[in-house]
Amino acid sequence: MAIILIISLIYIIITSLLLNSIKSIFSTLWPDSKPKIKISVIVAAKNEEQNIHALINSLSNQSYPADLFEVIIIDDGSTDNTYEKAVGLTKEYQNYTVYKVLAKKFPGKKGALQFGIEKAQNPFILITDADCRPEKNWIKSFAVKFESGSEFIIGTAPLTQHKFFANKISCFENLRTLLLTLGAANIGMPYSAAARSFGFKKESFEKLSGYKNTLDTISGDDDLLLREAVKHKMKIDIVAEKDSFVFSDTPKSFSEYLMQKTRHIKTSFHYIFIHKIFLAVWHLINLFMLFSPIFMIISSKFLILFLVKIFGDIYLVSSTRKYFNYKFDFLEIIFYQAVYEILLIINFINGSFRKVQWK
Repeated sequence: MAIILIISLIYIIITSLLLNSIKSIFSTLWPDSKPKIKISVIVAAKNEEQNIHALINSLSNQSYPADLFEVIIIDDGSTDNTYEKAVGLTKEYQNYTVYKVLAKKFPGKKGALQFGIEKAQNPFILITDADCRPEKNWIKSFAVKFESGSEFIIGTAPLTQHKFFANKISCFENLRTLLLTLGAANIGMPYSAAARSFGFKKESFEKLSGYKNTLDTISGDDDLLLREAVKHKMKIDIVAEKDSFVFSDTPKSFSEYLMQKTRHIKTSFHYIFIHKIFLAVWHLINLFMLFSPIFMIISSKFLILFLVKIFGDIYLVSSTRKYFNYKFDFLEIIFYQAVYEILLIINFINGSFRKVQWK
């Protein structure tokens, strides 16, 4: 049947493009340079007293010279001791400043980030979250790209893998997301970035009027800002060099995972049209192939779609998991891929009807 051939070809073509794109990213040699540009790292923190120490420790152990970067931490209405702890942990460092934001131009996290970026003294901005642990070459890797003329830079932000279910499905979903976002960006279609590892020129940010045009939803401080950069044809690049990742922990429960994905889905409703078409085609094809055995009552040939998908998923994930420090065996790939596809439907429904907030 023609439909089986067409769907199989589309799946194989997109899978091959993503695989080759990811391999290209990680096979590119890192230039041997010592950038000397000045960078401001902005962190919006809300109720992060348990995590802020690990972040500050990671930023204080960067390979980039401390006199070339500042860290600005903005406490956004925490009800715990985030502010006090951040002040205490950074008082010995001259390049750290901690603010308690009382009035914001924009709601949610965007308002806290806007406040911090306006306080920044340096021409280049890096964004990360308070519960993250940037590797030692994180700032340096972005600096190299900035010196080459990049205006917006998408970083690589895997999750720390453990053995409980919410963690495993979060990590698998993160792997599939990284394959899509980095792979698409590398072939000239950047549509998403992780706020855990995101950078831009302050001048370019100001040309976009900051977060003013990203208020479609309370989430999306990363993706919607990237959307505006794409609209204005700014130069966008990727950081995936050795020791440049930003790691964070996964949600501790399945309900936390669902809420996190609800925020992401709500943001995706406001992507550029061509990006929404690309994601819709990709996910619908995958869902149809996953459930194709149902159509064996029409023709046994529909089993071909299911088998193509199973083998394609195993090959794609097993070929790329090492790049992001993930470990999934063949049976886990099959199981979590099926769970991931089903959760796409649940997350889409949640994103359509469920309300979200910035913590």
